[in-house]
Amino acid sequence: MKTALSIAGSDTSGGAGVQADLKTMTVNGVYAMCAITALTVQNTLGVTNILEVEPAFLGQQIDAVFQDIRPDAVKVGMVSSAGLIRVIAQKLRQHGAQNVVVDPVMVATSGAKLISDEAVLALKEELLPMATVLTPNVPEAEVLAGMPVKTEADMETAAKWISETYHCGVLLKGGHQLNDANDLLYRDGSARWFRGKRIDNPNTHGTGCTLSSAIASNLAKGFSLEESVERAKDYISGALGAMLDLGQGSGPMDHGFDLTGKYMETAKKA
Repeated sequence: MKTALSIAGSDTSGGAGVQADLKTMTVNGVYAMCAITALTVQNTLGVTNILEVEPAFLGQQIDAVFQDIRPDAVKVGMVSSAGLIRVIAQKLRQHGAQNVVVDPVMVATSGAKLISDEAVLALKEELLPMATVLTPNVPEAEVLAGMPVKTEADMETAAKWISETYHCGVLLKGGHQLNDANDLLYRDGSARWFRGKRIDNPNTHGTGCTLSSAIASNLAKGFSLEESVERAKDYISGALGAMLDLGQGSGPMDHGFDLTGKYMETAKKA
């Protein structure tokens, strides 16, 4: 069985973070493991407290995984401090990690900054150049590319700049800010649009975590990056389309909407 590691924070509501990653990876047919960067106190109404782990302890978690059950892919989610980012990069280099998917969580969809300038710099210098693919939203792409992103042409320009600067693939998520659900994948000098349809569901907590961990799962199973993105978008559309409605705020998706095995398929060549 193929394996995947989530390096991210814990979400007590189960809708995002490590919990969303583990559910997504399981339904997408890989054995899921985790290294926790922070504990949060949160529910569908918001986050009320965060307790970061010590960088050395995070490093020990990553070592424990790689030294026993080596992951075929790694997903890195929200990491809010420079010290933790540097440890992650150091350990992934040390262990020769492959199929690294980085969700560069820096800016909320509201536009609010989520991590410090020092952490953004560490992310750019240490972690992004190691990635197979990055999955920024529009505000995050604006930070990385240093330009406003208002149109699909802007998305193409920004994705090209980010890809060529950090030498990795970039899946720039259009979301509801520019278009319905049209995402742009840029890699190796070429761009491909993945057109989607908007699903009228206000419960979107954890969509970014879910998409990036689904991509990692499919890379682990031997699918190409393009195939992995396509399968991940199909999965997240199904999870949103199940219309789960829990909590008083922006609730979680139904990660287990399809347990028939469709998403557990491995690539024919794997």
